[in-house]
Amino acid sequence: MQKKPVRTGQGQNNNKSNTVRSLLFTFLVICFGALLIVNFNRNEVQKTEVPISEVIQRANDPDGNIAKITVTGDTLDITLKGQDKATETSRKDGSGTLYDQGLVNHCEGLEGSDLTDCEGKYPTIEYKENVNTWGIVLDVSLTLLPILFIIIFFSWMMRQANSANSQSMGFGKSRARLYGPDKKKVSFKDVAGNEAAKQDLTEIVDFLKAPKKYEKLGAKIPRGVLLAGEPGTGKTLMARAVAGEANVPFFSISGSEFAEMFVGVGASRVRDLFSKAKKNAPSIIFIDEIDAVAHKRDARGGAGREDEQTLNQILVEMDGFDNDSGVIVMAATNRVDMLDKALLRPGRFDRHVNVTLPERKDRLEILKVHFKGKPVEANVDLEALAKKTAGSSGADLANIANEAAITAAREGHKAISNADLTEAFERVAIGPERKNKMMNDKEKKITAYHEAGHAVVGHVLPDSDPVHKVTIIPRGQTGGVTWFLPPEDRSYKNIYELKDILARAMGGRVAEKLIFGKDAVTTGASSDLSNVAELAKSMVVEEGMSEGLRNLVFPSEATGYYTITTGKPYSEKTAELIDAEIKKLSDEAAVRAEAVLRANKPVLDKLAEELLKQETLEEKELEPILAEAKLPTAAKLH
Repeated sequence: MQKKPVRTGQGQNNNKSNTVRSLLFTFLVICFGALLIVNFNRNEVQKTEVPISEVIQRANDPDGNIAKITVTGDTLDITLKGQDKATETSRKDGSGTLYDQGLVNHCEGLEGSDLTDCEGKYPTIEYKENVNTWGIVLDVSLTLLPILFIIIFFSWMMRQANSANSQSMGFGKSRARLYGPDKKKVSFKDVAGNEAAKQDLTEIVDFLKAPKKYEKLGAKIPRGVLLAGEPGTGKTLMARAVAGEANVPFFSISGSEFAEMFVGVGASRVRDLFSKAKKNAPSIIFIDEIDAVAHKRDARGGAGREDEQTLNQILVEMDGFDNDSGVIVMAATNRVDMLDKALLRPGRFDRHVNVTLPERKDRLEILKVHFKGKPVEANVDLEALAKKTAGSSGADLANIANEAAITAAREGHKAISNADLTEAFERVAIGPERKNKMMNDKEKKITAYHEAGHAVVGHVLPDSDPVHKVTIIPRGQTGGVTWFLPPEDRSYKNIYELKDILARAMGGRVAEKLIFGKDAVTTGASSDLSNVAELAKSMVVEEGMSEGLRNLVFPSEATGYYTITTGKPYSEKTAELIDAEIKKLSDEAAVRAEAVLRANKPVLDKLAEELLKQETLEEKELEPILAEAKLPTAAKLH
């Protein structure tokens, strides 16, 4: 692969020429100002013109007021007694010398006291040659400088026009970044977890390394690979690993970088990008967040839209007449449902690779990668952290590792401890402790019973996850937190598990009502109620888990399917049924939570008291308190 030229010399020359032009311009401005000042000073004394006859008469008068006469050609400059500069002027009249006309230098040839006495009576007369070099230079300069300034001004205007023209010409150029052999390589060893995705991409690498092995059997290299997954799962890192393993040029660009205010620029950039990739073939083009330019055309409308022109050009480049370009297009998105169908068909993105959230063993490997090189204590338990972080992406785990190092440094630790890991996990998951938030005794008691209600209900219900930790220390936007951690990673949840989640979420509000009265409930449960509504709606609309609408699911609003009357993916009558089913699920959750708390009120009181004393209770401290809680018949589902 050809290395990109580094144009450091050209940049230095441009900087030098710009500096020289700036200095020259500054020098000319200073000179012009100086000339104006000199010219002003030269002409600032207004001289009175006197007839030559009067000058001669006063010069020959011993009581006259003339001290000095300077003769330059036909011009006489007269300096009066008591003056430093000439204040009068005169011109020789007619032909002949001034001596012939009667102007006699009475002081000529005198010295000493005689000269002094003479100068006191008669003026001294000096003769100068009629050559004013400075005046000539000044006059020429004042004539040429305006012309020079006009030339400089028009030159500057032309440079600005050329710069604007070159900038507009650059709009159509691709802004892709090239990662070649001179860049730091990323291999599959640097990508922890996601073994299934790496297996799918290994074939792409093998094809780029040894294409003839596949061509002999009539196989064609995939034109495109679409990496789909949640944000932060490592899609971009996977693409770079493919390029690093195959040792081919890697052009990276974001979907939003194709967009521009000028029509046709996006399509031009696509053509330029593919042209560069073909010149460096075999190569890889990686388009991150491709959904920015690949929306469904039937949903967006407008055949002349800039983004549609860009998408059409991508479609042509990926599956046009030139099918042997040796360029593989990789793209990443977390919104596959928003992509145009023409982009997903075989011949364009032939292979779809799902980059999923890491499982527990994968999270452990990812944590080991991010803690590599960081000083950690010998008893640090990364496996326990991997267990806590179910549902976290690789980016989340990297953030936790970084926060743990920051916490250790802030606390003055020489190495990262388990306490630092716990603080980092909770800071990333919920937010930092708000130690400056002061709660009075009543608020603390309400918070303690609220969190205790969550914990008791969650512990008693058979399909709920175990209670991991309870705290009444404010974190993020919450007044307290109750953690439930699953014993193992699960891909699916059944209806019983989801209903137990709804019930334990209602446990905080129900506990407040049970202890302080139904009219004394607070706004502390607003987040819980929002989560209940969201989960209940998902169960009804997306999972078909309601009794009235069992086995029916509805398309999401993002798919573009709407009814004419409601503007939603279902009719008005169905919307009423959905609202009724959501209310039914939330009411059932509240009834079950109340049944559990009424049957276990002593446990609720005991747990709240302990929280008021210690503020935070870990799993081992919770076990003896919650061991006495029992499941009442009224709260059973099966």
